[in-house]
Amino acid sequence: MNFSSLSASSTSSHPLALYGWDADWEAEFAPYAEQGLLPGRVARVDRGLCDVITPAGIVRADTEFVVPRDPMKVVCTGDWVAVDPEGSDPLYVRLLLPRRTAFVRSTSSKRSEGQVLATNIDHVVICVSLAVELDLGRIERFLALAMSSSNGEALLHKSALSWESGAQPLVVLTKADLVPDAVGLSYLVQDVETTAPGVQVLAVSSTYGDGLDVLDAVVSGGTSVLLGQSGAGKSTLANALLGEDVMAVQSARDVDGKGRHTTTTRNLLVLPGGGVLIDTPGLRGVGLFDAETGVGQVFSEIEELAASCRFQDCAHEAEPGCAVLAAADSGVLPERRLESYRKLLRENQRIVAKTDARVRAELRKEWKRRGAEGRAAMDVKRGVQGRR
Repeated sequence: MNFSSLSASSTSSHPLALYGWDADWEAEFAPYAEQGLLPGRVARVDRGLCDVITPAGIVRADTEFVVPRDPMKVVCTGDWVAVDPEGSDPLYVRLLLPRRTAFVRSTSSKRSEGQVLATNIDHVVICVSLAVELDLGRIERFLALAMSSSNGEALLHKSALSWESGAQPLVVLTKADLVPDAVGLSYLVQDVETTAPGVQVLAVSSTYGDGLDVLDAVVSGGTSVLLGQSGAGKSTLANALLGEDVMAVQSARDVDGKGRHTTTTRNLLVLPGGGVLIDTPGLRGVGLFDAETGVGQVFSEIEELAASCRFQDCAHEAEPGCAVLAAADSGVLPERRLESYRKLLRENQRIVAKTDARVRAELRKEWKRRGAEGRAAMDVKRGVQGRR
């Protein structure tokens, strides 16, 4: 047996193996083990304290020693940490291990700060309720963030890697039993598949178990985070996957399908079939955060068309020889998709501009150019009218 086999064997029998501990984490933690610290995974964070799953069991630890100035480095559910050994009083989280992946959204702060919702994740499960009309634009927004949630340390330095190296997105259409016929359900799935090229889309019913076997097979490998609006059925879905009522559930309002925040904290739970699940509170707002890579992947067909535009810096607004506009005019590219693409790119650019002087300068230059073009067009129009 070679060294890698021995390492894999030792980590598979480790008390934290069920929570995602592997040979790479063990190697990363080795220097801190020599200091007598214990490894652990954060299961829940609440007001500066967190529940950490360690080889000695679940402990309550203070995060005082790892409170950073950067909100992107705050201890979060899913983090691997080093904590004081058993018997310490008080007990502290001493350091955060480098994150492999992180799901980040922007806050409402004018400083364009990021909020980390979950870390070290392998699958981002976007839950969308079929109890209300599908909002394809919101799905695209979630996907743009999910596809940008790659290497966690890279995200901290505003340099997201590609989707292939990070968490894999999955769209789950919940409450499928509320759709009256199979044909209608099939059309809804197809609509979302068109909106999410290359992303697996599943229709599930937590009430009757439809589609849960496929979803269970996906989430059994690694760590998955459930994301979606209040009332999307995340907690009900979590209970179905867990095989017991662990998460509290409330009914959504009949008038608009929205629910109250049943889940108020992010919780990390072990699935009976393998894998780890992080359930999150419902998200009212989903602000983009450095998501240009994700937007490009969600709208991959537009990016491919853009390669044929006459100008490399084509903004796909009114430029001559624009392949994107030509596709929209011919009906090949739905106008809704193009408008959603523009909207998300503009929003992401504004977010980045708040912290990047170069981007701010480019935006000002672009605004001046468009203003000059608008004035020139008005002058031409006035001149034509004057000659009449």
